[in-house]
This record gives sequence, structure tokens and C-alpha cells, in this order.
Amino acid sequence: MRMHDTIKPVIAIVPGTVTSDNAAVVSAILDAAGFADVELIIMTGTLADADATFAVLLEHGDAANLSDAVAVDDDELIGTEAAAAFTYADDNKTRKLGYRGMKRFLRATITPSANASAANLAGLWLLSGARKQPV
Repeated sequence: MRMHDTIKPVIAIVPGTVTSDNAAVVSAILDAAGFADVELIIMTGTLADADATFAVLLEHGDAANLSDAVAVDDDELIGTEAAAAFTYADDNKTRKLGYRGMKRFLRATITPSANASAANLAGLWLLSGARKQPV
């Protein structure tokens, strides 16, 4: 089976999302039911502030609204949140962070620091390992 038939992309952060201060950008909640593998793809556009940094946090839970959300333990990540983070110097780049935990719902938060100008972001959940194929 071709990769096309085994993956499902889901918007995490709408393309063109801009934060111009230190307000966190929170992804859509992902329902990973029926899939074994989850990858978060983060895409940056222009990051205008000359000293801004951006931390990444992945949370998971069993409640659809993530009222029970907790930070994902490092041993349930593929890669690290630190490696998924970026700075003002990372215009037009991508980062990835994988999840191998057992919770059904996921959410990502990107939190800027020292950001006073427009930071363009987008994000994509990439699901694979579907129990029922083709997707």
C-alpha cells in the first residue's frame, strides 16, 4: 500500500496564524482514535522579532475537551520538545515531534518569549498506522 493510503493529515494550527506578542498559540485538539502513530509538524513563516524564542509543549488526555490534559512524558515522545522549539532565526523552517503514548486526545502549545513582532506559524498533525486502511 502506498503512503498516500496510510496517512491522514489534520490541521493543528491554521496556516497564517500570527502572534505578535508572548501569547501562546494553541493547536486544535487532535482525536487520534484508530491510529497508532502521531507526528506534529510545525511550520514557521517570517519570524520578525530579532530575539524571540518559541517553546513547544505537547499535552494529552482521555477527555475530548482535554479537561484532563497533562504534559506528555519524555518517554512517550519521539524526539524532544526542545528539538521542536525554534528561534527568531528559523524563518521558513519545519520542526517535528512524534507521539507514542496511549492517550486518545492531543494538543500542542507554542509559547513565545521576547516576541514583540509578527511570528507566522502553522501546524499539521500527521496520523499513520491506521487500524483500517486505506485512510
